[in-house]
Amino acid sequence: MPQKSTRSTRPRGGKRERLAAAAAEVFHQRGVERTTLGDIAAAAEVPVGNVYYYFKTKDQLVEAALGAHLDQLRTVTAQLELLPDPADRLKALIGGWVDQRERSARYGCPFGTLATELDKREEGEAGLDRSAAEVLRALLDWVTDQFTQLGRADARDLAVELVAAYQGMSVLTNALRDPELMATRGRQLTAWIDTLR
Repeated sequence: MPQKSTRSTRPRGGKRERLAAAAAEVFHQRGVERTTLGDIAAAAEVPVGNVYYYFKTKDQLVEAALGAHLDQLRTVTAQLELLPDPADRLKALIGGWVDQRERSARYGCPFGTLATELDKREEGEAGLDRSAAEVLRALLDWVTDQFTQLGRADARDLAVELVAAYQGMSVLTNALRDPELMATRGRQLTAWIDTLR
């Protein structure tokens, strides 16, 4: 059995990037309202004073966390683009979601839970709900492009259906604390992709 690495698992990059990635992770686990700047500093392994150097408010950290989610999405989709077939790209995307089923069972969708929480804040509060929508729009655009490459005239509708299915299975997996729900639904979605060629 391979040994676990004893190296730090903190994100690479500068302190600002580490803080943004840590914020995304801690917000996922605890929610924005329950997270302190000290929690984020500890997760990023930087002194708490550094948080204030880069981010004056928690909302600025939320904005940075949204940016980290968008960066992660771009990284994932760039890797998926290496696959020659758009159907295989979509199935690999679903596979990635299913691979995260244990985390989803415990905390929900890393991005969906944050977007939902931001939507419940006071109207107009920093416009973070609109920033969250940009990340979802980027995912929808990428999925739409894959369906378009499959020759589907209904590509956008299919993209909405796939992303909505993922969000729904994330909510159920989390609410029922049952990762196998996501595995089962992932197999169904993969089979569905095969019917759309």
